[in-house]
Order: sequence, then C-alpha cells, then structure tokens
Amino acid sequence: MACTTFIGIVTETMPAGLLPQIARGLRVSDGAAGQLVSVYAVGAVLGAIPAVMLTRGARRKPLLCAGLLGFLLANTATALAPDLLVALLVRFVAGAFSGLLWGMLAGYAMRITAPERAGRALAIAMAGIPIALAAGTPLGTWFGSTVGWRWAFAGSSLFTAVILISALILVPDAPGQNAGTRIPLLKVLRIPGLATILGVVFLWLLAHNLLYTYIAPYLRQEHLDLKPDLALVIFGVAAIGGIGITGMLVDRMLRRLTVASVGLFIVADLVLLATQGSKPFTILAIVLWGLSFGGSATQLQTAAGAATGEHADAAISMVTTAFNLAIFAAGAVGAVFVDGVGAKALPAVMIAFAAVALIAVGLGRRSAFRPGP
Repeated sequence: MACTTFIGIVTETMPAGLLPQIARGLRVSDGAAGQLVSVYAVGAVLGAIPAVMLTRGARRKPLLCAGLLGFLLANTATALAPDLLVALLVRFVAGAFSGLLWGMLAGYAMRITAPERAGRALAIAMAGIPIALAAGTPLGTWFGSTVGWRWAFAGSSLFTAVILISALILVPDAPGQNAGTRIPLLKVLRIPGLATILGVVFLWLLAHNLLYTYIAPYLRQEHLDLKPDLALVIFGVAAIGGIGITGMLVDRMLRRLTVASVGLFIVADLVLLATQGSKPFTILAIVLWGLSFGGSATQLQTAAGAATGEHADAAISMVTTAFNLAIFAAGAVGAVFVDGVGAKALPAVMIAFAAVALIAVGLGRRSAFRPGP
C-alpha cells in the first residue's frame, strides 16, 4: 500500500519535472504541457467521491488491484501518446483512478489491522508520499532527462506491474461496507466533526501548497543560492521523519500530535518570514516544514476515519477532494502574490491560513480531533 501511494504521487508529479522534454516531444509550449498536471488533478477531484460511493460495497483487494491496473495502463498510454490531446485524456483517466485509490486506501489499511494499531498502519501506507517526494519524483525527472520522458513513464508502468503482482500475492482482502449501513453522502458530511476536519484539510494543504508550488520563484526572488530540486529533497527527507513520528504517536495522541504539527508548521513559516535571504535559516525552515507536514495525511485521514467509523471510505474521499481543491486554490492564490507583491509574501499568507487551521483543530476537541483512546 505504501508503494501504491508512492506510485500515485510519482504519477501526479513527474510531468512537472519533465515539462521541457514533454513539450518538445509533443511539439507544444511549456504551458500547454503543464496542463498534464492540472488535468490529472481535475480527474482526481471529479472522480474521488463518485468512485468511492459507487464501490463502497466492493471487496477491497480487487478494487486495489483495479486501481493499480488503471495506473499501469494510463502511464503506458502516456508513454505512447502521439499528441497532447491523447496525453490529456489519459492523464484525466489516471487522475480518476487516483481519486479512487486515495479514497479507499486509508480505510483498507485500517481494516486489515487491529483497531489499536490502525493509525500506525495508515502511517505506513502513507509513507509512500514523502518517499516519492524525496526520491521518486527527482529520480523520475533524472531518468526522463537522461533517456527520454517516455521511458520515465514506461519505467513507472514496469514498477506498477511489479507492485500489482505483489498485491495479488501478499495483500489480504477485506469486505466492502455492508449495504444496510450505507447512508447518503450528505448524511456522511453531517456526521459531527467531519466538516471541521475537511476545513482543516483545505486550510493546511492550501498553506503548504502555496510554497510547495512556488518554491522556485520564492528562492529566486529571495536571491538564495539554493536549487528548487535540492530544497524539495530536503523537504522530502524531513517529511519521512515526520511520518515516522506520526506513526509512533497517532494512535495514542491524535489531537495533541495534530496541534503540534500545525504549530511547528507555523514556526517554520515564521523562520522564513523573519530571516528572509538567509540560506542557513531557509534550510532550517524547510526541515521544520517537512517534519511538521510529513504526517499530515495520516493525521487528517485518521481523524476522518475515527469521526465517521464505518463511513470512513466516503469521508476520506471527501478529504481527497478537499486536498485537490487546495492544490487548485494554492495555484491561484499563490499566483496573485508571486506576480503582485512578490513571493516573499508567501510565508505571511501561509501563517494566516495555518493559524485558522490550528484554531479549528483546537475547537474540534469534542468530535473532530479527539484527545485519544
């Protein structure tokens, strides 16, 4: 399952590192090639909730394997795409499969483990995210730059095939949700605590993606001698540490862990804001940023699962949708500041959004972010 989340992140982000090569290969502009990232996110936003709602009763293992097969076929088709239109259509479909997998993986991981270890199991499953950010995407970018972008997608397909075969052999099955316990989506949304959790997801992910999306112009406008790819590798390595800490603590102290993570995220932004132009302090801030954010997916999905119980799959599909909406919003909001007052304003904006998220976590003590078992 960790390899599945790894594949999902690499599939989503790899075009961003290979835009010039893809643009040349498809004979389009860099901006047009960049839509391969956008249309993937659109597919995830539009596909997550419907896919999860339609498959709530399906057994989990065949669903996992179907999602992996979808990634395999989509990446293979991208590698063979003759023009931009075909590539965009394939990427949209890949995004829809992403929405399905992100919506069901958390509930599946928690279902095949003992309840007292559900959070740790989810942390392991989500470990693929920071590993992909720290190593997978840079490796895919290097490989694609060396032998060609089509071979990078082909290599991703080969790795997916290996994981698909491993899943068929190793992963235990689990039943879907019983038909008698399913409730409409709007009733799931009205479960106490879920709306608060979704608000925290959107605000915290929006704050994060403001800098993650615009890290290159931020470093350039701050005149920092730090390459964006190195900055993201530092972030990814620190994020692995963050998810390790989360795995140890999330089952016992979810609320305090989430408060501490959002709080440390704000501290990282304050360091950026107070020491602009300093390379050592910027690296320190990136390390704190990675540590604070690495376990966010596990913390937020654990909170959604704990608040909604047997309706966790539907709830986590909403978390996935909120996540992708935050990516869209960060692109738009960040562009206003980067092209207007400058990227140096981003840490202040991040602090504002994260502070509201921290307040929401504090107010959600009763039903959203419970103190612990």
